[in-house]
Amino acid sequence: MRTNTPKWGTLVLACLAMLVLAIDLTVLHLAVPALIADLGPSATQVLWIADVYGFALAGLLVTMGNVGDRWGRKRLLLVGAAAFGVASVATAYAPTPELLIAARALLGVAGATIMPSTLSIIRNVFTDPRERTAAVGLWSGVGAAGFAVGPVVAGVLLDHFWWGSVFLVNVPVVAVVVGLGAVVLPESRNPRPGRVDPLSVVLSVVGVVAVVYAIKEAAHSGAGRVDVLAAAVVGVVVLVVFARRQTGLDEPLIDVRLFKARAFSASVGATLVAMFASLSLSLILAQYLQQVLGWTPLQAGLGSLPGGVFGAVGGVLAGALVQRWGRAAVVACGLGLTAAGFALFAATLAVDASFWSMLPAMVVYGTGVGFAFAVTNDTVLASVPRERAGAAASISETATEIGGALGIAVLGSVLGAVYRGDVVLPAGVDAAAGDSLGATLHAAASLPAEVAGPLVVAARQAYVDGAVTGLWVCAGLLVVLAAFAGRALRSVPKVIDDTAFDTADTGPARS
Repeated sequence: MRTNTPKWGTLVLACLAMLVLAIDLTVLHLAVPALIADLGPSATQVLWIADVYGFALAGLLVTMGNVGDRWGRKRLLLVGAAAFGVASVATAYAPTPELLIAARALLGVAGATIMPSTLSIIRNVFTDPRERTAAVGLWSGVGAAGFAVGPVVAGVLLDHFWWGSVFLVNVPVVAVVVGLGAVVLPESRNPRPGRVDPLSVVLSVVGVVAVVYAIKEAAHSGAGRVDVLAAAVVGVVVLVVFARRQTGLDEPLIDVRLFKARAFSASVGATLVAMFASLSLSLILAQYLQQVLGWTPLQAGLGSLPGGVFGAVGGVLAGALVQRWGRAAVVACGLGLTAAGFALFAATLAVDASFWSMLPAMVVYGTGVGFAFAVTNDTVLASVPRERAGAAASISETATEIGGALGIAVLGSVLGAVYRGDVVLPAGVDAAAGDSLGATLHAAASLPAEVAGPLVVAARQAYVDGAVTGLWVCAGLLVVLAAFAGRALRSVPKVIDDTAFDTADTGPARS
């Protein structure tokens, strides 16, 4: 690697690539109503349009992280970013639901190349451990900001253009990443990569996709369906077989021995649960702001912005705080602040809440998530030699995907159970109208005013009650995780550099 590589230019490009992914993960939800009106997809097709991206992304992360280590991380990032731009255009102009599903799948494949590549490039360029921690914090902060900016961008575009415009915003950004990246980014790869085990690739894809499918379908239609239970069993069994196979390979896709290190396993677990909480809150706020408070999509996007902004601030500050407090304290503090943010949301949510009453919760929650993600991502990366950075990054990102799916499934189940128990439908109204707030409001629109009015009020209050219950569940889970992470990470040094590795080991030496 060239020693005169402009490191911070590399970081800017890595952050831009991450920003595109973060925005793309959020814009579809706001575009769905217009998309349905234009293309007329069936209910099943709508689910596939929403979920196929996540299936492809989650299933291929482990494989693509290893491909980058072997083939070259710069090369994989540039090819993946170019494919992401092409897939964005195909998605924007898809004339049928079937082609839209195919284009979204291609977006997921391309996204799986970008996520681990950006982190592993940062790991290899920033050889000074303090600079690496700061760089990963900034990368994490940009991701948090992207999640907040996405709904705003989508709201503005949907107010003026058709639904496909929300995907075209990716094109100029990936053009910059590809154009400048070809000149600025350094190439890096594992000098002794070994061969890729094809069976391990198949097992990792099948196992992760089956687990994510089971989680997502359980959220949509309940965990009791035969196909959901079968997918869950198949996914767990296949992943166990995958893990056992890795222990016998000279060059495994994932060195499962890493999970014996408390720092590594605690960081991956904290990443999973933190994303669980983040997606849970996103699910609650998206519906609460629009269907309870009656805000427009653009207003809802702007209203959610402080959480993302302070997530970025927390990510940037985390690197400096690690040098003062240590990794365990910053992660525990971050998860504790996230729990406090959830508790504040639970205390302030109401059918007539104002933006200003929710602002403190957004600030506290966002800052906490920024702390946690920045340090856990850096700890995962620092736990392996630079040659295996892509594989480590893929583990962290897979935990993120599974955590997000779990958050939507679990919180959706809690919220739905409370909601269905509280809502009493008038006589003659289809029972399906009591499944969700959206279904109830849709049914109320066709009822006489004297019946619809009380039903809408009761439905909105029931949603708030379910949301508050879910928020307290998340807050409690985060408090437990904060205590566990603080204990598990307390022996991890503030600074982890490459002297922690010897040539015979794949993990950090004990200090």
